[in-house]
Amino acid sequence: MPAPASKVFKMALIGRFNSLQVVKHTDFGLYLDDGEDGEILLPRRYVPRDRPSEVGDRLDVFVYLDSDDRLIATTLRPKIQVGGFASLKVVQIDRVGLFLDWGLPKDLLLPHSEEKRPLQVGDHCVVHAYLDARTRRIVATARLDRYLDRTPPDYRPGQAVELLVVEQTPLGFKAIVEGRHWGLIHRNELFKPVRPGMRERGYIRDVRADGRIGLTLQPAGQAARDELAERILARLDEEGGTLPFGDKTPPERIAQLFGVSKGTFKKAIGGLYKQGLIVIHDDRIERSR
Repeated sequence: MPAPASKVFKMALIGRFNSLQVVKHTDFGLYLDDGEDGEILLPRRYVPRDRPSEVGDRLDVFVYLDSDDRLIATTLRPKIQVGGFASLKVVQIDRVGLFLDWGLPKDLLLPHSEEKRPLQVGDHCVVHAYLDARTRRIVATARLDRYLDRTPPDYRPGQAVELLVVEQTPLGFKAIVEGRHWGLIHRNELFKPVRPGMRERGYIRDVRADGRIGLTLQPAGQAARDELAERILARLDEEGGTLPFGDKTPPERIAQLFGVSKGTFKKAIGGLYKQGLIVIHDDRIERSR
Protein backbone atom coordinates (compact mmCIF):
# COMPACT_ATOMS: atom_id res chain seq x y z
CA MET A 1 0.00 0.00 0.00
CA PRO A 2 1.44 3.43 -0.93
CA ALA A 3 2.38 5.77 1.91
CA PRO A 4 -0.17 8.53 2.68
CA ALA A 5 0.54 11.74 0.79
CA SER A 6 1.18 13.63 4.05
CA LYS A 7 3.77 11.07 5.15
CA VAL A 8 5.49 11.23 1.77
CA PHE A 9 5.56 15.02 2.01
CA LYS A 10 7.05 14.97 5.50
CA MET A 11 9.67 12.45 4.44
CA ALA A 12 10.69 14.92 1.74
CA LEU A 13 11.52 17.39 4.52
CA ILE A 14 13.76 15.03 6.49
CA GLY A 15 17.50 15.32 6.06
CA ARG A 16 17.38 18.60 4.15
CA PHE A 17 17.24 22.33 4.70
CA ASN A 18 13.74 23.76 4.41
CA SER A 19 12.26 27.23 4.58
CA LEU A 20 9.44 26.87 7.15
CA GLN A 21 7.07 29.45 8.60
CA VAL A 22 6.89 30.21 12.32
CA VAL A 23 3.35 29.51 13.62
CA LYS A 24 3.72 29.54 17.41
CA HIS A 25 6.02 30.69 20.24
CA THR A 26 6.45 28.66 23.43
CA ASP A 27 8.78 28.78 26.39
CA PHE A 28 10.80 25.86 24.97
CA GLY A 29 11.03 26.98 21.35
CA LEU A 30 9.15 27.74 18.16
CA TYR A 31 6.72 25.62 16.22
CA LEU A 32 7.09 25.69 12.45
CA ASP A 33 4.48 24.82 9.83
CA ASP A 34 5.41 21.51 8.18
CA GLY A 35 3.38 22.36 5.04
CA GLU A 36 0.52 20.02 5.91
CA ASP A 37 -1.55 20.07 9.09
CA GLY A 38 1.32 19.51 11.49
CA GLU A 39 4.06 21.41 13.25
CA ILE A 40 7.77 20.85 13.83
CA LEU A 41 9.54 22.04 16.95
CA LEU A 42 12.60 24.27 16.73
CA PRO A 43 14.06 24.02 20.27
CA ARG A 44 14.77 27.29 22.02
CA ARG A 45 18.57 26.81 21.93
CA TYR A 46 18.45 26.85 18.11
CA VAL A 47 16.26 29.93 17.69
CA PRO A 48 18.39 32.50 15.81
CA ARG A 49 19.10 35.82 17.45
CA ASP A 50 20.41 37.56 14.34
CA ARG A 51 17.27 37.40 12.21
CA PRO A 52 13.47 37.76 12.66
CA SER A 53 11.63 34.76 14.13
CA GLU A 54 8.16 36.11 14.84
CA VAL A 55 4.94 34.37 13.83
CA GLY A 56 4.74 34.54 10.03
CA ASP A 57 8.50 34.78 9.50
CA ARG A 58 10.26 32.00 7.63
CA LEU A 59 13.41 30.26 8.87
CA ASP A 60 15.87 28.02 7.06
CA VAL A 61 16.14 24.90 9.19
CA PHE A 62 17.42 21.36 8.90
CA VAL A 63 14.80 18.71 9.71
CA TYR A 64 15.65 15.31 11.19
CA LEU A 65 14.44 12.82 13.82
CA ASP A 66 15.45 13.22 17.44
CA SER A 67 16.37 10.36 19.79
CA ASP A 68 12.65 9.57 20.21
CA ASP A 69 12.11 9.52 16.44
CA ARG A 70 10.13 12.76 16.46
CA LEU A 71 10.51 15.36 13.75
CA ILE A 72 12.65 18.21 14.97
CA ALA A 73 14.27 21.28 13.40
CA THR A 74 17.65 22.89 13.96
CA THR A 75 19.53 25.89 12.63
CA LEU A 76 22.81 23.98 13.01
CA ARG A 77 24.39 23.08 9.68
CA PRO A 78 25.26 19.37 9.39
CA LYS A 79 28.22 18.30 7.30
CA ILE A 80 25.99 16.30 4.96
CA GLN A 81 22.38 16.30 3.74
CA VAL A 82 20.30 13.47 2.35
CA GLY A 83 21.50 12.82 -1.19
CA GLY A 84 24.95 14.26 -0.51
CA PHE A 85 28.47 12.95 0.02
CA ALA A 86 30.98 13.91 2.72
CA SER A 87 33.98 12.66 4.66
CA LEU A 88 32.93 12.05 8.29
CA LYS A 89 34.77 10.90 11.41
CA VAL A 90 33.91 7.68 13.25
CA VAL A 91 33.21 8.54 16.92
CA GLN A 92 31.64 5.32 18.23
CA ILE A 93 31.16 1.69 17.21
CA ASP A 94 28.71 -0.87 18.59
CA ARG A 95 26.89 -3.98 17.42
CA VAL A 96 24.44 -1.92 15.34
CA GLY A 97 27.05 -0.04 13.36
CA LEU A 98 29.37 2.94 13.36
CA PHE A 99 28.35 6.40 14.47
CA LEU A 100 29.69 9.38 12.55
CA ASP A 101 30.12 13.00 13.61
CA TRP A 102 28.05 15.06 11.18
CA GLY A 103 27.72 18.18 13.30
CA LEU A 104 24.44 17.39 15.11
CA PRO A 105 23.89 16.15 18.68
CA LYS A 106 22.61 12.78 17.44
CA ASP A 107 25.38 11.04 15.49
CA LEU A 108 24.76 9.60 12.02
CA LEU A 109 24.52 5.80 11.79
CA LEU A 110 26.61 3.83 9.32
CA PRO A 111 25.28 0.25 9.61
CA HIS A 112 27.88 -2.52 9.55
CA SER A 113 26.24 -3.81 6.37
CA GLU A 114 27.05 -0.50 4.67
CA GLU A 115 30.77 -0.52 5.51
CA LYS A 116 33.14 -0.92 2.59
CA ARG A 117 36.27 -1.49 4.66
CA PRO A 118 36.96 -2.05 8.38
CA LEU A 119 37.01 1.22 10.31
CA GLN A 120 38.10 2.23 13.79
CA VAL A 121 37.13 5.12 16.05
CA GLY A 122 38.97 8.18 14.80
CA ASP A 123 39.00 7.09 11.14
CA HIS A 124 37.41 9.21 8.43
CA CYS A 125 35.22 7.73 5.71
CA VAL A 126 33.49 9.19 2.66
CA VAL A 127 29.80 8.33 2.85
CA HIS A 128 26.48 9.04 1.17
CA ALA A 129 23.46 9.99 3.28
CA TYR A 130 20.06 8.54 2.40
CA LEU A 131 16.64 8.26 4.01
CA ASP A 132 15.51 4.80 5.07
CA ALA A 133 11.99 4.52 3.67
CA ARG A 134 10.82 2.21 6.46
CA THR A 135 12.18 3.98 9.56
CA ARG A 136 12.37 7.54 8.17
CA ARG A 137 15.85 7.72 9.69
CA ILE A 138 18.82 9.33 7.98
CA VAL A 139 21.47 6.66 7.41
CA ALA A 140 24.96 6.64 5.88
CA THR A 141 26.55 4.19 3.49
CA ALA A 142 30.12 3.81 2.30
CA ARG A 143 28.94 1.80 -0.71
CA LEU A 144 28.81 4.74 -3.09
CA ASP A 145 28.47 3.19 -6.55
CA ARG A 146 24.70 2.77 -6.41
CA TYR A 147 24.21 6.47 -5.65
CA LEU A 148 26.31 7.89 -8.49
CA ASP A 149 24.95 8.78 -11.90
CA ARG A 150 25.39 6.09 -14.55
CA THR A 151 24.16 8.24 -17.42
CA PRO A 152 26.83 9.45 -19.89
CA PRO A 153 28.60 12.53 -18.49
CA ASP A 154 28.27 15.78 -20.44
CA TYR A 155 31.44 17.51 -19.24
CA ARG A 156 33.82 19.17 -21.68
CA PRO A 157 37.64 19.11 -21.48
CA GLY A 158 38.95 21.99 -19.40
CA GLN A 159 35.67 22.48 -17.53
CA ALA A 160 36.09 23.45 -13.87
CA VAL A 161 34.38 21.03 -11.47
CA GLU A 162 34.09 20.41 -7.73
CA LEU A 163 35.74 17.19 -6.53
CA LEU A 164 35.50 15.08 -3.40
CA VAL A 165 38.52 12.78 -3.19
CA VAL A 166 37.41 9.31 -2.05
CA GLU A 167 40.21 6.75 -2.21
CA GLN A 168 43.64 5.98 -3.56
CA THR A 169 44.10 3.38 -6.30
CA PRO A 170 47.18 2.07 -8.14
CA LEU A 171 46.41 4.59 -10.91
CA GLY A 172 45.85 7.66 -8.74
CA PHE A 173 42.87 8.92 -6.71
CA LYS A 174 39.18 8.28 -7.34
CA ALA A 175 37.03 11.35 -6.84
CA ILE A 176 33.34 12.20 -7.05
CA VAL A 177 32.73 14.86 -9.71
CA GLU A 178 30.03 17.44 -8.91
CA GLY A 179 28.33 14.92 -6.61
CA ARG A 180 27.32 12.88 -9.68
CA HIS A 181 30.05 10.80 -11.35
CA TRP A 182 33.24 8.92 -10.64
CA GLY A 183 36.45 10.42 -12.00
CA LEU A 184 40.15 9.66 -11.66
CA ILE A 185 43.04 11.98 -10.89
CA HIS A 186 45.94 10.14 -12.53
CA ARG A 187 49.23 9.90 -10.67
CA ASN A 188 51.02 12.03 -13.26
CA GLU A 189 48.53 14.84 -12.54
CA LEU A 190 49.43 15.01 -8.84
CA PHE A 191 51.70 17.96 -8.09
CA LYS A 192 50.53 18.57 -4.50
CA PRO A 193 49.48 16.33 -1.59
CA VAL A 194 46.04 14.77 -1.97
CA ARG A 195 44.18 12.61 0.53
CA PRO A 196 40.74 11.01 0.79
CA GLY A 197 38.11 13.40 2.10
CA MET A 198 39.63 16.52 0.54
CA ARG A 199 37.37 18.81 -1.46
CA GLU A 200 39.22 20.26 -4.41
CA ARG A 201 38.53 22.41 -7.43
CA GLY A 202 39.53 20.32 -10.43
CA TYR A 203 39.24 20.26 -14.21
CA ILE A 204 38.06 17.74 -16.75
CA ARG A 205 41.05 16.35 -18.62
CA ASP A 206 39.07 14.04 -20.88
CA VAL A 207 35.92 11.95 -21.09
CA ARG A 208 36.49 8.57 -22.73
CA ALA A 209 34.07 6.80 -25.03
CA ASP A 210 33.20 4.40 -22.19
CA GLY A 211 32.24 7.36 -19.98
CA ARG A 212 35.32 7.28 -17.74
CA ILE A 213 36.43 10.74 -16.66
CA GLY A 214 40.05 11.84 -16.42
CA LEU A 215 40.72 14.71 -14.02
CA THR A 216 43.46 17.24 -13.42
CA LEU A 217 44.01 19.70 -10.58
CA GLN A 218 45.22 22.56 -12.77
CA PRO A 219 43.60 24.34 -15.71
CA ALA A 220 44.88 23.66 -19.22
CA GLY A 221 44.77 25.42 -22.56
CA GLN A 222 45.95 28.77 -23.84
CA ALA A 223 43.51 30.79 -21.74
CA ALA A 224 44.78 29.09 -18.58
CA ARG A 225 48.41 29.70 -19.57
CA ASP A 226 47.69 33.37 -20.23
CA GLU A 227 45.94 33.69 -16.85
CA LEU A 228 48.90 32.08 -15.05
CA ALA A 229 51.34 34.41 -16.82
CA GLU A 230 49.31 37.42 -15.68
CA ARG A 231 49.36 36.15 -12.09
CA ILE A 232 53.14 35.68 -12.21
CA LEU A 233 53.62 39.23 -13.50
CA ALA A 234 51.28 40.60 -10.84
CA ARG A 235 53.19 38.74 -8.13
CA LEU A 236 56.48 40.12 -9.47
CA ASP A 237 55.09 43.64 -9.28
CA GLU A 238 53.90 43.05 -5.70
CA GLU A 239 57.37 41.79 -4.67
CA GLY A 240 59.30 44.67 -6.20
CA GLY A 241 60.14 42.94 -9.48
CA THR A 242 61.88 39.80 -8.14
CA LEU A 243 60.71 36.33 -7.11
CA PRO A 244 63.08 33.73 -5.58
CA PHE A 245 62.04 30.92 -7.92
CA GLY A 246 64.55 28.76 -9.76
CA ASP A 247 65.21 25.16 -10.80
CA LYS A 248 65.71 24.14 -7.16
CA THR A 249 62.44 25.64 -5.93
CA PRO A 250 60.34 22.82 -4.36
CA PRO A 251 57.20 21.93 -6.37
CA GLU A 252 55.19 22.31 -3.15
CA ARG A 253 56.19 25.98 -2.90
CA ILE A 254 55.03 26.65 -6.46
CA ALA A 255 51.77 24.77 -5.88
CA GLN A 256 51.17 26.76 -2.70
CA LEU A 257 51.53 30.15 -4.38
CA PHE A 258 50.18 29.51 -7.86
CA GLY A 259 48.18 26.26 -7.65
CA VAL A 260 50.02 24.62 -10.56
CA SER A 261 52.73 22.02 -11.08
CA LYS A 262 56.38 22.98 -11.40
CA GLY A 263 56.35 21.95 -15.06
CA THR A 264 53.39 24.21 -15.84
CA PHE A 265 55.05 27.09 -13.98
CA LYS A 266 58.30 26.68 -15.93
CA LYS A 267 56.39 26.72 -19.24
CA ALA A 268 54.69 29.94 -18.18
CA ILE A 269 57.90 31.75 -17.24
CA GLY A 270 59.49 30.41 -20.44
CA GLY A 271 56.73 32.14 -22.39
CA LEU A 272 57.24 35.37 -20.47
CA TYR A 273 60.99 35.19 -21.15
CA LYS A 274 60.41 34.79 -24.90
CA GLN A 275 58.18 37.88 -24.81
CA GLY A 276 60.99 39.82 -23.14
CA LEU A 277 58.92 40.45 -20.02
CA ILE A 278 61.18 38.69 -17.51
CA VAL A 279 64.77 37.63 -17.03
CA ILE A 280 65.46 34.13 -15.67
CA HIS A 281 68.41 33.56 -13.32
CA ASP A 282 69.48 30.35 -11.58
CA ASP A 283 67.87 31.34 -8.30
CA ARG A 284 65.25 33.96 -9.25
CA ILE A 285 63.18 35.60 -11.94
CA GLU A 286 63.06 39.35 -12.49
CA ARG A 287 60.88 41.80 -14.33
CA SER A 288 62.67 43.16 -17.37
CA ARG A 289 63.80 46.76 -16.97
